[in-house]
Amino acid sequence: MIIQSKRVWIAGQFMEAQLEIQEGRIERVRAYGEQRADEDYGDKRIVPGFIDIHTHGAYGFDTNDGEPEGLRSWVRQIPEEGVTALLPTTVTQMPDILTKAVENVAAVVDNGYEGAEILGIHFEGPYLDMEYKGAQPPEAIVKPSVEQFQMYQKAAKGLIRYITLAPEHDEDFALTRWCSAHGVAVSMGHSSAAYEQALMGIANGAVSMTHVYNGMTGYHHRNPGLVGAALRIRDIYGEVICDGCHSHIAALNNFFAAKGRGYAVMVTDSLRAKHCPTGGEYELGGHAIEIRENGLAYLKGTDTIAGSTLAMNYGLKLLAEEALVPFDAALNSCTINPTRCLGVADRKGRLAAGCDADIVVLEDNYDVCQTYCRGKAML
Repeated sequence: MIIQSKRVWIAGQFMEAQLEIQEGRIERVRAYGEQRADEDYGDKRIVPGFIDIHTHGAYGFDTNDGEPEGLRSWVRQIPEEGVTALLPTTVTQMPDILTKAVENVAAVVDNGYEGAEILGIHFEGPYLDMEYKGAQPPEAIVKPSVEQFQMYQKAAKGLIRYITLAPEHDEDFALTRWCSAHGVAVSMGHSSAAYEQALMGIANGAVSMTHVYNGMTGYHHRNPGLVGAALRIRDIYGEVICDGCHSHIAALNNFFAAKGRGYAVMVTDSLRAKHCPTGGEYELGGHAIEIRENGLAYLKGTDTIAGSTLAMNYGLKLLAEEALVPFDAALNSCTINPTRCLGVADRKGRLAAGCDADIVVLEDNYDVCQTYCRGKAML
């Protein structure tokens, strides 16, 4: 199959080109019009598929549900917003629930599914700080434990690829060092760590920060905290929720100005309520949440933000059109940057020969015209 457009994102710029797809991969890239195209998208933008490394659920399903058909339905439908790969993300809960959740992801991967590729699991908690827990259930938060995490990783059949923890509670950075040595990217978040503690976390293997600005010590010019570390240390990845509510658009602009093109990672932190009717009541980690008019989820009866219902394509639009982040930096944050963080940039995040045919066709208003997941048209 050959698709083409006069605006294909190649090597950080748009150019006229066509992509030849065979067996789920991009076989070669040709000049526009060189061969007869099966699909000609005219002036529509063709970009790499979006990758969401922090997403709890959508369509009424949450990763912690541990229900196979719910997970299959989620990954089958999420290409409607241009997502071609993701990390189903847990939320802090008791060991039996977390074990069931990761076992479910492993079983679905083993038994097959269609849609966005499950690149692994994001294990958010339970090794968090109580003060900065946000909406994470306090009754299930525990100290980091290598032995306990090994139990979860065994249940997940090695699929936990990314973990959020509070480094100040990781004694001797034991879990950070173990994960770093065993192919699990460590992200610091839901943490009261000071700037200096963040540096030590990085020195012991942490490579990212979870939803920067949220669930962490804030920035002060005499006490820069985790936010200061995220801005100062440019070659560590940092997630950021790009809905304009979790962080002001000026803060998003500042973040991207500090991180440049290579280390910002857009995430949705979406909940089961995404792509569900607004105004409903749901739960997160066993606690009731409600969705308000601004699209945010809150712990019921409080002003504590519990997550988002952001769609990736509109996060990209907000970055480029409202936060005025350069388009290449905004696009990198949801394509190549997360793949580098996870170590899969050899096959994901780019439109190039040899890469998976994960492709999004965008209208000028950022609506998704078509999404290809490993070469299969999903819409």
